[in-house]
Amino acid sequence: MRGYFAIGSERISKAMNLGALMRTANAFGASYFFSIDAEHRLRAAYAADTSKTAGHIPYYQYDTIDEMQLPRGCQLVGVELTDEAVMLPTFRHPVQAAYILGPERGSLSPETLARCDHVVKIPTKFCINLSLAGALVMYDRHLALGAYAARPIMPGGVPGDGKLPG
Repeated sequence: MRGYFAIGSERISKAMNLGALMRTANAFGASYFFSIDAEHRLRAAYAADTSKTAGHIPYYQYDTIDEMQLPRGCQLVGVELTDEAVMLPTFRHPVQAAYILGPERGSLSPETLARCDHVVKIPTKFCINLSLAGALVMYDRHLALGAYAARPIMPGGVPGDGKLPG
């Protein structure tokens, strides 16, 4: 897959969702994971992260969005249900991106939204679980930038790994 990505959350309220998001980030090949205002929940999060992500990719914890540093050229993509957000299926993912999700029972802070280069939303009727939302965003990125062959016109699939040659 071209480029790199990171994913994290702001003010996450459920440690098990933080752990599940970390595990899914590891599975999709994230370059690093981050959180804002979540350090006190880490011990419980590790129980949900059976892949032990912290031993495989860097984890960065920030107290505020102002402390967060992104690599040069990396674009911050907020995942939030707002009227102005772009629908995920129509979004062209930056090659270098960090995705940030808001807390359960809440939204990304105005400070975080102001810092985002892009804001996307998942086309659902209402908010979904934070770790599921993160998985959908990472899966969409994987499809968009993974160099897969086009889907066939008829039902079925492409044999093998579906990757384009070469």
